[in-house]
Amino acid sequence: MPGIYFIKKMFTKFEQIYAELKGRGNRKRMVAAWGVDTHTVAAAGKAVELGLADVTLVGDQDLIAKACAEEGVDVSVFTIVHNPDELKSVAQAVQMINDGEGDFLMKGLCSTDKFLRAILNKEKGLLPPKGTLTHCTTLEIPSYHKLLFVGDVAVIPAPDFKQKQIIMECLVRTAKAVGVQTPKVAILAATEQVLHSQPASIEAAMLSKMVERGQIKGCIADGPLALDVAIDMESVQIKGLVSPVAGDADCILFPNIESGNVFYKANSKLVPGVKQAGILVGAKVPCVLSSRADSIETKLNSIAIAAMF
Repeated sequence: MPGIYFIKKMFTKFEQIYAELKGRGNRKRMVAAWGVDTHTVAAAGKAVELGLADVTLVGDQDLIAKACAEEGVDVSVFTIVHNPDELKSVAQAVQMINDGEGDFLMKGLCSTDKFLRAILNKEKGLLPPKGTLTHCTTLEIPSYHKLLFVGDVAVIPAPDFKQKQIIMECLVRTAKAVGVQTPKVAILAATEQVLHSQPASIEAAMLSKMVERGQIKGCIADGPLALDVAIDMESVQIKGLVSPVAGDADCILFPNIESGNVFYKANSKLVPGVKQAGILVGAKVPCVLSSRADSIETKLNSIAIAAMF
């Protein structure tokens, strides 16, 4: 797949990705749209310190200087593009990507709708013609044996069959960018049975068959699978399920945003030690999209995943 730096090793922790990026020596360039808040500045500063990326902050230079002072970050580690207007700074950051002045984009203090509006702008945005934007989440869950790539939890509310295929392909792209040579995709439903009463199970079976016949390439997939058998080998053995994916999934494709969002938030709030990242895939470049309230660590992890593309 174009635009992906293939690597031979697979990573199970974000710290390993940091080490990989630092060892490459050729830093990607990140542009942060309205990057004027302490969380963005702290995460971006840490990214520069760890050698993950070079960073340009677009926004009010006085607010940036204040945020740097509050976080103890040397403002000189950044390239600052002064723009005191929030909306215009987001548009300018997108234009910088289009002009080849950055390799990936990050959302700063601006709201998600303003960030998406600039990306989706038909004339000056980053979405290719007939493209689809989806959110890919990466999770490091202490009880799971490797990184887990899941979607969509934030952008596409009720994906139709074609959109599910696109989400699946974007999850595979993300996993491959992080070293998974042939990602295993679990296509989720409430049961492993194909039932007319559950449309998600029928579409999961169809997607699985498309992978089997080579219509969707670069991965192994199975569905419908319930969540327990997708990620837990003991459940697979108890149920007697034979599957190349069950119990060892790299990627999880959720049937709708409700199920994906609940999974994401249940992990973030109820699982001690969980680490996460979130990026938009489908645009011309990866776009770091984390909540304004997300931790500095989550933002830094998201920067690392985007820089791996």
